Amino acid sequence: MKDLKHFLLLCFAFTLASCGGSTSSDPQVAQPQQTYEWKLVTSWPKNFPGLGKAPETFAKYVERMSNGRLKIKVYGAGQMVPGFEVFDTVSSGAAQMGHAGSYYWKGKAPASQIFTAIPFGMNATEFNAWMHYGGGLEMWRELYAPFDLVPFVGGNTGVQMAGWFKKEINSVDDLKGLKMRIPGLGGEVLKKVGGIPIALTGGELFTSLQSGAIDATEWVGPYNDLAFGLHKAANYYYYSGWHEPGASLEFIVNKTAFEALPSDLQAIIEVATRAANQDMLDEYTAANNDAMKALVETHGVDMRPLPDDVIAALREATAEVMNEQAEADPTFAKIYASYKVFQDGVSNYHKISELEYYNNRKAKD
Repeated sequence: MKDLKHFLLLCFAFTLASCGGSTSSDPQVAQPQQTYEWKLVTSWPKNFPGLGKAPETFAKYVERMSNGRLKIKVYGAGQMVPGFEVFDTVSSGAAQMGHAGSYYWKGKAPASQIFTAIPFGMNATEFNAWMHYGGGLEMWRELYAPFDLVPFVGGNTGVQMAGWFKKEINSVDDLKGLKMRIPGLGGEVLKKVGGIPIALTGGELFTSLQSGAIDATEWVGPYNDLAFGLHKAANYYYYSGWHEPGASLEFIVNKTAFEALPSDLQAIIEVATRAANQDMLDEYTAANNDAMKALVETHGVDMRPLPDDVIAALREATAEVMNEQAEADPTFAKIYASYKVFQDGVSNYHKISELEYYNNRKAKD
């Protein structure tokens, strides 16, 4: 009997092994999975509200969804590289990811400016729709492909403020000779009306404005401007942000590093960027009103609209700048044509939806 039991146990073990029940190839048996550690460099101060928070939020999303298989360490501007070196750092593979504004790279690809903001262009809702359902993202990725980069939409500030000025702006003449920190296409428009656009990172704004190195600066809006203390360096705060009606940020990923990831981690990055993109807009929408109230009621900031004739002149100059940019670069012309068609279409609908609703709501306030 003892020998029979021993024989049966051996037969059972052999049968189990031959069926694969105890082998490491069984899909039900957990297998060790490769882990990855990435670096993400940004153009913003570490953990700066809104702009700096987005990459931190993204990194947390990725680590949680991947169960720790992909960990991303975020570096603020200057911690690993200066803010204006994000593009080259990720392109070279020295860091796997970056978070910045695409209009900083106009010297490398002029059409990159379109993917942050166009003066008098689309707002955040409209821009996101063009990117994800109007062909914008595909053209952006085609633009960045020669640099071994894959871009993703990385947040939006919503409509910005026109900026901080040390003197009153009563006419277009007051913009002539004005040294203003304003990047991208907005800077080209300022130059068209006689101003002098200056390129500075966020960390340089306060001291430059306070010292008189610049006469004015745009940054984002009340939430971020209060955090930088810009009200201590300039007297006048103008609205609205004609130059950036919905400034979109970017996540850029080194293409070689991205393609080396398994497909599920690639999908996690895509989903996490979409989530961080919406989260930033939500954060600004929630925080700007309280910050504006603090600036006006606590700090006595003089907040006022730009004069109508100044807005009209800037709008006219924008049309000239966009035509010149399109004539100078076929790629810019191609992408802008897609952008403009989408903007015209969505504007027609928003006239009877969003705008009509705002007007009706105001009448009842």
